[in-house]
Amino acid sequence: MGEERKGGVGGEEETAASAARAAEQARELQDAAAALLTRTRAEEEALRRRAAALQGELRRLRKAAADSHADSDKVEEDLDRATCLIADGDVASLLPSKTHGTFLKMFLGPVNLRATRKEVQLKVKEEYNSYRDRTALLFLGFPVILLFLRQWLWNGCFPALPVQLYQAWLLFLYTTLALRENILRVNGSDIRPWWILHHYCAMLMALISLTWEIKGQSQPDCARKQRGVELFLCWAIMQGFVMMLQNRYQRQRLYTRIALGKAKRMDVVWGETAGVEGQLLLLCPLLFLLQGFEGYVGFLLLRTAHTGVIPEWQVVVCGVLLIAMAIGNFANTVDTLMTKSRFKAKMKKSKGKRDLDTCPSPTGSSPTDSIAKA
Repeated sequence: MGEERKGGVGGEEETAASAARAAEQARELQDAAAALLTRTRAEEEALRRRAAALQGELRRLRKAAADSHADSDKVEEDLDRATCLIADGDVASLLPSKTHGTFLKMFLGPVNLRATRKEVQLKVKEEYNSYRDRTALLFLGFPVILLFLRQWLWNGCFPALPVQLYQAWLLFLYTTLALRENILRVNGSDIRPWWILHHYCAMLMALISLTWEIKGQSQPDCARKQRGVELFLCWAIMQGFVMMLQNRYQRQRLYTRIALGKAKRMDVVWGETAGVEGQLLLLCPLLFLLQGFEGYVGFLLLRTAHTGVIPEWQVVVCGVLLIAMAIGNFANTVDTLMTKSRFKAKMKKSKGKRDLDTCPSPTGSSPTDSIAKA
């Protein structure tokens, strides 16, 4: 009995000693981790200052080269190589990120959305492209099904619930696209500001269209009064078809451009004219046709509201938004084509630029060609 008691006391003492050693090891580990993080932060801050100083020096040298016009091809080639390493390498994570903006702060709060590891940034970009591929199919399929059921099941009149479900899905789609694109911009993707603004307008249009009064077959002359909904769905079908073609062609082209060193891995496929010449011959007419049809649908919505067929303020606002988006899309497409043309002319004049296709960047990209960027 006494031996058992002694054994129990000895075991308790041994346990207490082990716990004390574990606590001491935890404190030592905490001190070592804190010291490491302090050194890392100090080294990172030093690298940030060096990167910011070099970025400012590159801007100054570009301005000086543009003013002097002395051996501009060789100077610009060296400056482009330096920019390539800074903008698309690991140094990019040390540079000041773009501001989050009101939209991100409104939805996510004042959190840091800048990924420090390149593989995380690329994962965000790949998920964004996959999301667009998936939603393009729904964008096309949803209105096709609604129009088919209207003709063969609903006797020419839309019930309220299916249409409102589609409009709610559009609101969700454009909100998520805008959120993802803002996050990508914070992480270095060169998305044109117009596309994000376009999605803001589309969000507003989807939100307003949710308030449309749709009474279905209980409404007298419902087919005529639902003309605005029908026009909107026809536009959505055309938009979905063009989106699927765009995604397919531009994704293939972007992979090729990254392999050749002509685009950054963080660039995305969202844009109007990122394809090769043969693809542009197909895409450009479709894009201009879509933009014209978008403006035409907006005009018809305004006309139906003016004539009293659909005398609702929602139709007027949606019509104005469609016309504004059509004009913005057209202007952006023309600007992209003109930029592409100027870039090709510049490349033909400067033989030294050919070497930049193999810019020795860790990500294998070149900053000289931004045409594939969205």
